[in-house]
Amino acid sequence: MKLGIAVIPILLIVLLAVPQAFAETRISDKVVVLHTPSGQMVIELFPDDAPVTVENFLNLTEHQFYDRTIFHRVIKDFMIQGGDPKTKPGAYKKVEEWGTGDAGYLIPGEFNNIMHKRGIVSMARGLDPDSGSSQFFIVHKDSPHLDRNYAAFGRLATNSSYVTLDKIANLETGGQATNDIPLNWGQGEILKAEVKQRSEIPDLLDLGEPERVDTPSEQMPQKYSNEKLGISFDAPAGWLVQEPPKRNSQTPDIVAVGSKIGGFTPAISVSIIDANGTSITDYAESIKKSLKPAIEAGTVKIISEESSTINGNEAFIRYVDGNFDMDSGLINVKFKEVVIKKDDKFYVLTYTNSENDFAKSEPKFQAVIDTFQISTSYTTPPTKTPDEKNGGCLIATAAYGTEMSSQVQMLRELRQNVLFSTGSGTAFMTAFNHIYYSFSPTISDLERQSPLFKELVRITITPMLSTLSILSYADVHSEQQVMGYGIGIILLNILMYFALPAMLLVKLRDHLRN
Repeated sequence: MKLGIAVIPILLIVLLAVPQAFAETRISDKVVVLHTPSGQMVIELFPDDAPVTVENFLNLTEHQFYDRTIFHRVIKDFMIQGGDPKTKPGAYKKVEEWGTGDAGYLIPGEFNNIMHKRGIVSMARGLDPDSGSSQFFIVHKDSPHLDRNYAAFGRLATNSSYVTLDKIANLETGGQATNDIPLNWGQGEILKAEVKQRSEIPDLLDLGEPERVDTPSEQMPQKYSNEKLGISFDAPAGWLVQEPPKRNSQTPDIVAVGSKIGGFTPAISVSIIDANGTSITDYAESIKKSLKPAIEAGTVKIISEESSTINGNEAFIRYVDGNFDMDSGLINVKFKEVVIKKDDKFYVLTYTNSENDFAKSEPKFQAVIDTFQISTSYTTPPTKTPDEKNGGCLIATAAYGTEMSSQVQMLRELRQNVLFSTGSGTAFMTAFNHIYYSFSPTISDLERQSPLFKELVRITITPMLSTLSILSYADVHSEQQVMGYGIGIILLNILMYFALPAMLLVKLRDHLRN
């Protein structure tokens, strides 16, 4: 099956080099229909604009690849993203894995001039332009910053499809801290995906030509500003600037990615780190120590280091060479790292490119440095471990995909505002999370597979939710109060779930004996 999906005619790849003609857009006779609990979405395809992507999408659909996958990333007024095989029942151990899966191979990025207007279907990818595979996204609100940086290959083609898009896009999520996974993700599950002929769809819209981006006469640097981070700079012309989801403390806050040259994609990243009183010299030395194993192994070499001043702020500049064994062979990579300190924060800007092309784009990085402005003091958000799940709140994962998202959100707030306000509450939640997340994904999968089991979970945890809601009325200001309320709620649950059933069983046994 895998080979059947991966094999794509060489002729299609040749077409990538052919400029888009001004002729009318060809729309495929085939459409893809996605069936979800929120309704259907019918997608018409543009094979001339993205031939490899369209062929790949049809092949995956025909092989039932998308069945039981989830729109795992939902951002209202932006887009909904799906197509990850790791979101299928039994395909993951933790929901943190959602968004990391693919079809086992990559396809080239077929960036075209179709505008990313509402309803456009486009290929998701990583930082590498040629890292698309199976994941795709549907634009909820016009997103011009995506134009020419992603492979738009289709669009929603019925009125009811847009109604379904709105329903899924409006699902409540835990925000960026939980990678925008919807709490009630069951409503965004692709129960079945199938290929049909256009003639089989009675209510297809005649949408006409997709809107296209005019070719710019001259590319100018892009003004980038982020009020939340309190920074701004001029990004290189034509480079894609994005804010990747914070999966761990190593994830940069901002990444700008250029076009792939000679098998390597140049990138500029920006990370903001709390200094906590550490000097810039000590920070630079700590980074050097972290590189020591790679230096001793001969894969990394520090070329130069120097202290400097940038825009009146302390700075440190380091050049590093590295040799990395990639699938395409050994690649020589060069890094330039600039660390700026201001207001007890380190602003780390890093430029990465292949050794052969490093000098070509280094002036673009220097332009970023020259225009880099720090406008406000940014508070670094706390890094969460996977087990916290922005929550680790009771039954949070077991209730994913159910209609109980509002109760789950209430528990999240109780945990954050009450339990985590004391040492004993935090210790309890840490211990509980370790045990709870060892089995909750299994419960979640069983809910997806059996409506009866889902209802049983709802009935079972409703009494517990009722007792936990007592904390919303509690005025907790001390360790003793947390311990008092906590022990009381635990005893109440023991009474409901164990003592009362045991008493009933004893009475029933006595009744049967008599």
